[in-house]
Amino acid sequence: MPFPEKFQDLLQPETKAYLFLATIMPDGSPQVTPVWFNTDGEYILINTNEGRTKDRNMKARPKVAMVIQDPANPYRYLQIRGEVAAYTRDGADEHINQLSLKYDNKPWTYRPGQKRILYKIRPLHFDSH
Repeated sequence: MPFPEKFQDLLQPETKAYLFLATIMPDGSPQVTPVWFNTDGEYILINTNEGRTKDRNMKARPKVAMVIQDPANPYRYLQIRGEVAAYTRDGADEHINQLSLKYDNKPWTYRPGQKRILYKIRPLHFDSH
């Protein structure tokens, strides 16, 4: 499903918009985390450390909801419902470094024992404000 044209600016590498990711806990309650993200034009790409709550939730329950908020206007945002299409360790270290350069303007600082996971999320529905 293509991203809405009027929100393309929020997807650009120079825009430091955060994505608020809602996953589902084992008891069915929602869990929301602000995350760095980018897109390949078809999927939303996020990155996390193996074993984090969002990692466990998405592996067990792949349906997610997301909001990308305009950093210049908090009343403008894109709501997305989607599902995890794939996750992998392949390319995850390079991906978190790209995101760190985008959001922090410096390379990612790796911690001992860290195992990064790259998630590809397929958008299924968009709504906006």
